[in-house]
Amino acid sequence: MKTLGLDIGSSFIKAAIYDVESGVCLARSQTPDQEMPIIAPQKGWAEQSPESWLEHAKAAIRHVILQAGNEAKGIRAIGITYQMHGLVCLDEAGAPLRPSIIWCDSRAVDTGNRIAEQLGNEYCRMHLLNSPGNFTASKLLWVMVNEPDLFRRIHRIMLPGDYLAFKLTGLMNTTVPGLSEGIFWDFKKESISDELLKKTGIQRELLPSVAPTFGQQGNLLPVLARNLGLKPGIPVTYRAGDQPNNAFSLNVLQPGEVAATAGTSGVVYAVTDRLISDPLSRINTFAHVNHRPDRPRLGVLLCINGTGILNSWIKKNIASGLDYEAMNARAALIPEGSDGLLVFPFGNGAERVLQNHDIGCSIHGINFNLHTPAHLFRASQEGIAFALNYGLEVMGELGLRPSAIRAGFANMFLSSVFRQALADVSGIPVHLFDTDGALGAAMGAAVGAGFVENTEVVFRKMNRLFQITPSRKKDTLEQAYNNWKNHLPPDLITV
Repeated sequence: MKTLGLDIGSSFIKAAIYDVESGVCLARSQTPDQEMPIIAPQKGWAEQSPESWLEHAKAAIRHVILQAGNEAKGIRAIGITYQMHGLVCLDEAGAPLRPSIIWCDSRAVDTGNRIAEQLGNEYCRMHLLNSPGNFTASKLLWVMVNEPDLFRRIHRIMLPGDYLAFKLTGLMNTTVPGLSEGIFWDFKKESISDELLKKTGIQRELLPSVAPTFGQQGNLLPVLARNLGLKPGIPVTYRAGDQPNNAFSLNVLQPGEVAATAGTSGVVYAVTDRLISDPLSRINTFAHVNHRPDRPRLGVLLCINGTGILNSWIKKNIASGLDYEAMNARAALIPEGSDGLLVFPFGNGAERVLQNHDIGCSIHGINFNLHTPAHLFRASQEGIAFALNYGLEVMGELGLRPSAIRAGFANMFLSSVFRQALADVSGIPVHLFDTDGALGAAMGAAVGAGFVENTEVVFRKMNRLFQITPSRKKDTLEQAYNNWKNHLPPDLITV
């Protein structure tokens, strides 16, 4: 028995085939060859074409099936993970009315603030567990106000993963965790927030029906199945946003367990059974993949928008043709603290941890007689680690203090400089595993299809690759972090 996992990111679309019996990944693929573009018609905006996700997903499926050969004939379920918080607006025929407003788009921040004022901060904290910020509900209200003619043509709104599932199955649905990440879910009532809909004028009919996170969500359309070389009628049995899914792929399901990822954005994701909300909305709480009304499982999410995208920008504009491996090797030759060079990785939209301010990326302390591109390589990676540690300090204020962080051996965690800097500045060991989003989605599909007795079965073959322990000699990096934090705008420093 095999399952197919799809990961709809903002940089790449990935696919993986998982063998349920052996518990191993049979094949992986990634498209396109270069990162997908993020379109910014105005400063602070970020859009992508939903149709492009579908086309790249098809290519990734064909590639992974080709790699797996005859083994691919055993695929019996599909799982989907996706970039969170995006808005896809569909007309009655199911066609996108405009490009998707994706997760790092900042245009709706003021709109979210107005929604919070209408609802009241107490209601937002106690019922939604978040301020609406620039999440999906706020983006939809922005469209209502600024694109009224287009808004009147909307038949359904969807998250990026909902859109892909619709194109695969023909069914328009979402999940409870999906509704919570869009800030539509009332955790006190365990239902869609009627109060939010009433205050904003958003019609309930615009929201898709609710399907289970694990379970039947629709069946692969015959025409599409033939086009992809898959068996018609294969069910989609799992769907989750990229960060809850990353946590699932690392077996982070119970209170106290913590996962991290560092792709385009960087995230620390802690599971709790408490309805936690941050008064300043610097970190956010959503329903986890295994959340139930009678057994709450919430994911408390710290997000730094500018992580891998900063490293990618450095590669394209500074690295003079070097690949990431060569950049990492040169960064490793520079001492901890980068000889005083500081980088602030906040150049990818409004940062939640900075109370939804967009302060941009900046570089401080350049010495023309000392610093080289290699210093900038290292300082960028240290700056990302510093930003994540700043968020960890915010989480600590709310009583969330991880004893270890689990992460997949991918993206920024491939760099020894970055992972050691994160362990050193936080004082928290980092455990790395051979997993990724697409494999996690494939494992989720096995659970949702009932191919395994429980979630623990799919993790029986998951071995820790290695552990990064905090260095005993980390004074220089701690001094650099304190200097870094002192350079943040004084009115935004909250820890």
